Amino acid sequence: MNEKTMQEMQKEVDNYISQFKEGYFSPLAMLARMTEELGELSREVNHYYGEKPKKSTEKENTVEEELGDMLFVMICFANSLNIDLQDAHDRVMEKFQTRDKDRWTRIEEEGK
Repeated sequence: MNEKTMQEMQKEVDNYISQFKEGYFSPLAMLARMTEELGELSREVNHYYGEKPKKSTEKENTVEEELGDMLFVMICFANSLNIDLQDAHDRVMEKFQTRDKDRWTRIEEEGK
């Protein structure tokens, strides 16, 4: 499978969206799309891991497919606002590795 960097994924999505006159949706519309996709992901998680089985008439989606949809919309959202997701990721990981470094029990500490 072809592994891509976050920058490559953002560029791929940008190339796709750039071929259409409409371009990216507005930030508010993008947020609505993300909310819609999150609802679809939630529904799938509930079907597979929750108490609500899928109806026989419902289309077979997977959690993986819905996460892919979420990723696409998130990349569109970031691109529309000129946000580098790799940089955003690096900043949030720095935050977790400093501010939250002692928040949870590390695996190697369980035996102590």
